[in-house]
Amino acid sequence: MDRRLRTLCLAVLVATAAVAAPAAPARAENERPAVGSVPPAIHGKDWQGRDVDLSAHQGKVVIVTFWASWCGPCRRELPMLDAIRKTVGPDYLEVIAVNQGETRQAFRGVLRANKDTQLTWLHDPRDVNGSNYGVKVLPNMFIIGRDGRIASRHLGYGEESIREIVQEVIALLPPEALARPANAP
Repeated sequence: MDRRLRTLCLAVLVATAAVAAPAAPARAENERPAVGSVPPAIHGKDWQGRDVDLSAHQGKVVIVTFWASWCGPCRRELPMLDAIRKTVGPDYLEVIAVNQGETRQAFRGVLRANKDTQLTWLHDPRDVNGSNYGVKVLPNMFIIGRDGRIASRHLGYGEESIREIVQEVIALLPPEALARPANAP
């Protein structure tokens, strides 16, 4: 079978599995979704006013990280996550950086400091997403596999955890993502 046809068949299977997946069981508000479960939707617009839709990234590994301007480890992780995304490539990895409950001024200050990053930046001043994900501690990260389910989650971590997080992401990537040269388009 032709490689493109196999890739297309795999994409159809993944999309079909996502549609056929049972609905996530009801969770109590502020309860963290479990590993293996379908994550809650992400609500809001990115810094350019475009709707952020987690389901649009089906078939990719997605990192959803919650941060605040006052959180030192959060501020240090954002450029690292951007470097990982650039190395892996946007076809295989997406990073959604959700600002949790801060003013637009604080949000924009971090954006200015990270102007060369290619993350999906989401301002959530009312903390709707953080509440849906049960976020009570920062930094707080969910890694979502290509199947659209939560593969792992991390809370209150520091720079020493980045190596473990990178290994988790690598384990979720398809072989073709690992075979391409670093920073290839």
